[in-house]
Amino acid sequence: MSTEADGLFELDEPEPAAAGGSPAEPARATAPLAVRMRPRTLDEVVGQAHLLRPGAPLRRLVEGGAAASVLLYGPPGTGKTTIARLLAGVGSRHFVALSALSSGVKELRAVIDDARRRRDRLDQQTVLFIDEVHRFSKTQQDALLGAVEDRLVLLVAATTENPSFSVVSPLLSRSLVLQLQSLTDDDVRSLLRRAVADPRGLGAAVELTSDAENALVRLASGDARRALTALEAAADGVAGTGATQIDVPAVERAVTEATVRYDRQGDQHYDVISAFIKSIRGSDPDAALHYLARMLVAGEDPRFIARRLMVHASEDVGLADPTALPAAVAAAQVVALVGLPECRLALAQVTVHLATAPKSNAVITGIDEAMADVRGGATGAVPAHLRDGHYAGAQKLGNAVGYRYPHGTPEGVLEQQYPPDALVGRDYYRPTGRGGERVLAERLPKLRRAVRGEG
Repeated sequence: MSTEADGLFELDEPEPAAAGGSPAEPARATAPLAVRMRPRTLDEVVGQAHLLRPGAPLRRLVEGGAAASVLLYGPPGTGKTTIARLLAGVGSRHFVALSALSSGVKELRAVIDDARRRRDRLDQQTVLFIDEVHRFSKTQQDALLGAVEDRLVLLVAATTENPSFSVVSPLLSRSLVLQLQSLTDDDVRSLLRRAVADPRGLGAAVELTSDAENALVRLASGDARRALTALEAAADGVAGTGATQIDVPAVERAVTEATVRYDRQGDQHYDVISAFIKSIRGSDPDAALHYLARMLVAGEDPRFIARRLMVHASEDVGLADPTALPAAVAAAQVVALVGLPECRLALAQVTVHLATAPKSNAVITGIDEAMADVRGGATGAVPAHLRDGHYAGAQKLGNAVGYRYPHGTPEGVLEQQYPPDALVGRDYYRPTGRGGERVLAERLPKLRRAVRGEG
């Protein structure tokens, strides 16, 4: 079986390799550069120093010092598939690879049955690599539990999604979760230079200029596969002209636009929108525009962005800038009436507006505290003089009797009880001294004293 993995390299089922992870056979010369340059040993793996240092769980697993099922969680191109291959190369393990995109419970049961036969007849352990395990349904993941718990199979599952949200709890608790990080610029630079010089790669047939190398590093965004794929495309383009030097124009011809790492159904969706809102809250319009651009370039629904801006206008700006919410609503109307690409201007305008506005969370704090009191039972009867008196017999019940009409006074404010008895004197809205709330912070105490008859 084989799968096209989203890690460093495409995965072909290897024959069992010697301890240390050496490959059974080299990749074909016609294979993609990323496949030809896949690490053959642990020492060739670039990045993930936090998992590969001496004594770290992953190094112990690869070196045969432990046996545990593993969930490898991280962005594409960080080495998940490579690590699975190295784990399979320990001892005489049998290796099987499945893709969650094309496999179901039937295929899982077949692998488990075969693993049981190999254990009983050959005393051989099976390593089961599952790519994109987050795409398995709960039923499919549950089908793995028994085999994983009994170590009938050593599961190595790869996912680009946070397993806390995408993997069922029983499977999560039976596995070692290892988070891989995006490669650093230096990591990607090291891979590019190795690929240019190594006989498995380009064999020094081309020269990569420093500016072109920087361009490839930038385009990679921490993804090794993307870096090597772009390098190969640039090298092929240069070879077609008879030249031997890869410069920035050669890279630009090969790669027209960097792919934005963003999945509208995945945790990147939530991470980017979270960073967007927190940048606005933190009054950084430049960072906020960056995250807005990432969402727009990746094809995020502008209606989703507009909804978040409307919420944010009340949640984090509130009455510190009373124009914030109308501005956000206006941007949402532009999105609905005009659409992309022009509505990006309105979204950018309100993003800058909210980011540079004075901030206050007094509105959300006030409503949340009030709702918490209500849920906690602090309700009480509506005061009789505030009840509806527009029906026959209301006055006999005491409803609306004694109500005083504020507009009947010159000030428009008078002493009167409005909350239930149990909540008299409870303050929910506490304006800050920022922006428009500065005036409210001065006025509100006077209003409260007048209404409560305190002076």
